[in-house]
Amino acid sequence: MIAETVCSAVSAAGLGIAVVTAYRKRYVAAARLAAYSLVPVGLVMTGVVGWLADTALSPTAWAGFGVLGAAWLLFTGTRAVERRRGTTAAERGAAGKAEREAVAPAAAAPLPGGTAHGTARPSTPRPAPRSAGAPEDFSDIEAILKKHGI
Repeated sequence: MIAETVCSAVSAAGLGIAVVTAYRKRYVAAARLAAYSLVPVGLVMTGVVGWLADTALSPTAWAGFGVLGAAWLLFTGTRAVERRRGTTAAERGAAGKAEREAVAPAAAAPLPGGTAHGTARPSTPRPAPRSAGAPEDFSDIEAILKKHGI
Protein backbone atom coordinates (compact mmCIF):
# COMPACT_ATOMS: atom_id res chain seq x y z
CA MET A 1 0.00 0.00 0.00
CA ILE A 2 2.79 2.45 0.84
CA ALA A 3 4.72 1.56 -2.32
CA GLU A 4 1.72 2.41 -4.50
CA THR A 5 1.31 5.76 -2.74
CA VAL A 6 4.98 6.65 -3.16
CA CYS A 7 4.99 5.65 -6.85
CA SER A 8 1.82 7.67 -7.45
CA ALA A 9 3.33 10.73 -5.74
CA VAL A 10 6.54 10.43 -7.76
CA SER A 11 4.54 10.15 -10.97
CA ALA A 12 2.37 13.14 -10.10
CA ALA A 13 5.46 15.24 -9.33
CA GLY A 14 7.08 14.15 -12.60
CA LEU A 15 3.99 15.05 -14.59
CA GLY A 16 3.90 18.44 -12.88
CA ILE A 17 7.50 19.08 -13.87
CA ALA A 18 6.66 17.97 -17.43
CA VAL A 19 3.82 20.50 -17.57
CA VAL A 20 6.14 23.29 -16.42
CA THR A 21 8.71 22.20 -19.01
CA ALA A 22 6.07 22.22 -21.75
CA TYR A 23 4.99 25.69 -20.63
CA ARG A 24 8.57 26.80 -21.28
CA LYS A 25 8.16 25.51 -24.87
CA ARG A 26 10.58 22.60 -24.46
CA TYR A 27 8.13 20.03 -25.78
CA VAL A 28 10.56 17.19 -26.49
CA ALA A 29 11.99 17.39 -22.99
CA ALA A 30 8.47 17.61 -21.54
CA ALA A 31 7.39 14.49 -23.41
CA ARG A 32 10.46 12.64 -22.15
CA LEU A 33 9.76 13.73 -18.56
CA ALA A 34 6.16 12.58 -18.93
CA ALA A 35 7.40 9.20 -20.14
CA TYR A 36 9.72 8.84 -17.15
CA SER A 37 6.98 9.84 -14.73
CA LEU A 38 4.48 7.34 -16.16
CA VAL A 39 6.79 4.37 -15.56
CA PRO A 40 6.21 4.09 -11.77
CA VAL A 41 2.43 4.23 -12.17
CA GLY A 42 2.62 1.65 -14.94
CA LEU A 43 4.69 -0.67 -12.78
CA VAL A 44 2.24 -0.29 -9.88
CA MET A 45 -0.72 -0.89 -12.16
CA THR A 46 0.84 -4.03 -13.62
CA GLY A 47 1.25 -5.48 -10.14
CA VAL A 48 4.83 -6.57 -10.51
CA VAL A 49 4.81 -8.11 -7.02
CA GLY A 50 1.73 -10.21 -7.66
CA TRP A 51 2.62 -10.98 -11.25
CA LEU A 52 1.78 -14.68 -11.31
CA ALA A 53 -1.29 -14.47 -9.11
CA ASP A 54 -3.58 -12.07 -10.92
CA THR A 55 -2.03 -10.53 -14.02
CA ALA A 56 -3.83 -12.49 -16.70
CA LEU A 57 -7.38 -11.42 -15.77
CA SER A 58 -6.74 -8.04 -14.14
CA PRO A 59 -8.01 -5.04 -16.13
CA THR A 60 -5.80 -2.80 -14.00
CA ALA A 61 -2.73 -4.80 -15.04
CA TRP A 62 -3.65 -4.52 -18.71
CA ALA A 63 -4.22 -0.78 -18.25
CA GLY A 64 -0.74 -0.65 -16.69
CA PHE A 65 0.67 -2.34 -19.79
CA GLY A 66 -1.09 0.33 -21.83
CA VAL A 67 0.52 3.07 -19.73
CA LEU A 68 3.94 1.43 -20.14
CA GLY A 69 3.32 1.19 -23.88
CA ALA A 70 2.46 4.90 -23.99
CA ALA A 71 5.68 5.68 -22.11
CA TRP A 72 7.66 3.57 -24.57
CA LEU A 73 6.03 5.37 -27.51
CA LEU A 74 6.96 8.72 -25.98
CA PHE A 75 10.57 7.58 -25.53
CA THR A 76 10.92 6.38 -29.11
CA GLY A 77 9.05 9.37 -30.50
CA THR A 78 11.30 11.87 -28.80
CA ARG A 79 14.39 9.98 -29.97
CA ALA A 80 13.08 10.06 -33.55
CA VAL A 81 12.46 13.81 -33.32
CA GLU A 82 15.96 14.39 -31.95
CA ARG A 83 17.54 12.31 -34.70
CA ARG A 84 15.58 14.11 -37.39
CA ARG A 85 16.52 17.51 -35.99
CA GLY A 86 20.06 16.43 -35.09
CA THR A 87 19.86 18.32 -31.82
CA THR A 88 21.33 15.99 -29.28
CA ALA A 89 23.76 17.60 -26.88
CA ALA A 90 26.71 15.65 -28.30
CA GLU A 91 25.88 16.73 -31.84
CA ARG A 92 25.48 20.39 -30.84
CA GLY A 93 28.86 20.26 -29.09
CA ALA A 94 30.54 18.56 -32.04
CA ALA A 95 29.03 21.01 -34.52
CA GLY A 96 30.20 24.00 -32.49
CA LYS A 97 33.68 22.54 -32.15
CA ALA A 98 33.85 21.85 -35.90
CA GLU A 99 32.83 25.43 -36.66
CA ARG A 100 35.48 26.80 -34.31
CA GLU A 101 38.15 24.56 -35.84
CA ALA A 102 37.13 25.56 -39.34
CA VAL A 103 37.36 29.27 -38.53
CA ALA A 104 40.52 29.27 -36.42
CA PRO A 105 43.03 28.15 -39.10
CA ALA A 106 41.81 30.82 -41.51
CA ALA A 107 42.06 33.47 -38.80
CA ALA A 108 45.63 32.44 -37.95
CA ALA A 109 46.80 32.25 -41.58
CA PRO A 110 49.86 34.36 -42.36
CA LEU A 111 49.39 37.64 -44.16
CA PRO A 112 51.04 38.15 -47.57
CA GLY A 113 53.73 40.44 -46.14
CA GLY A 114 54.66 38.34 -43.12
CA THR A 115 53.64 35.66 -40.68
CA ALA A 116 50.55 35.54 -38.47
CA HIS A 117 52.41 37.49 -35.77
CA GLY A 118 53.45 40.31 -38.07
CA THR A 119 57.14 39.41 -38.44
CA ALA A 120 58.64 39.37 -41.88
CA ARG A 121 59.49 36.04 -43.41
CA PRO A 122 62.27 35.37 -45.89
CA SER A 123 61.14 35.48 -49.47
CA THR A 124 61.24 32.24 -51.40
CA PRO A 125 61.79 32.17 -55.13
CA ARG A 126 58.64 31.40 -57.06
CA PRO A 127 58.74 28.95 -59.96
CA ALA A 128 58.73 30.50 -63.38
CA PRO A 129 55.37 30.39 -65.15
CA ARG A 130 55.12 27.89 -67.98
CA SER A 131 54.66 29.00 -71.52
CA ALA A 132 51.50 27.93 -73.29
CA GLY A 133 53.26 25.36 -75.50
CA ALA A 134 55.48 23.73 -72.82
CA PRO A 135 54.85 20.00 -72.21
CA GLU A 136 53.42 19.20 -68.77
CA ASP A 137 55.35 16.98 -66.37
CA PHE A 138 53.18 14.05 -65.20
CA SER A 139 56.02 11.97 -63.75
CA ASP A 140 54.74 12.30 -60.17
CA ILE A 141 51.26 11.23 -61.20
CA GLU A 142 52.65 8.27 -63.14
CA ALA A 143 54.70 7.23 -60.08
CA ILE A 144 51.59 7.25 -57.92
CA LEU A 145 49.66 5.21 -60.47
CA LYS A 146 52.48 2.68 -60.74
CA LYS A 147 52.68 2.43 -56.97
CA HIS A 148 49.02 1.43 -56.85
CA GLY A 149 49.35 -0.94 -59.78
CA ILE A 150 47.32 1.11 -62.25
